[in-house]
Amino acid sequence: MRRTIDIARPRVGLTAENPAVGCVIVNGGVVVGEAATAPGGRPHAEEQALAMAGSSARGAVAYVTLEPCGERSAGGPSCAQRLVEAGVVRVVIACDDPSPFASGRGLERLAAAGMAVELGVLAEEASSLYAGYAPPT
Repeated sequence: MRRTIDIARPRVGLTAENPAVGCVIVNGGVVVGEAATAPGGRPHAEEQALAMAGSSARGAVAYVTLEPCGERSAGGPSCAQRLVEAGVVRVVIACDDPSPFASGRGLERLAAAGMAVELGVLAEEASSLYAGYAPPT
């Protein structure tokens, strides 16, 4: 999780109305994909890390600094759905999403798919990434 925080930190303030998120995908103890939210807010960290991991995401664990999105404002599959479709078996999350429009939706999608989810790992450290984040209203 510390690695996800480290790769997200340089993006704070550069991701427009989206938060700066870090995602690291690990399979068999090997990092197979990692990314942070792109400048401007798209693509999301999970989307990029999954693209890097390719088929190695199947059976992997994803570590994410913030709850994966449960819906996309621009349409298309959410990050939670992408993780499910990629075959990730467990998602470890530092912080839940503070947005009243998004909070819990990613967790609900992951749970509905039978995904193992752990919330709150290094939450205090990761929360510093979102201290200035004001979700759109």
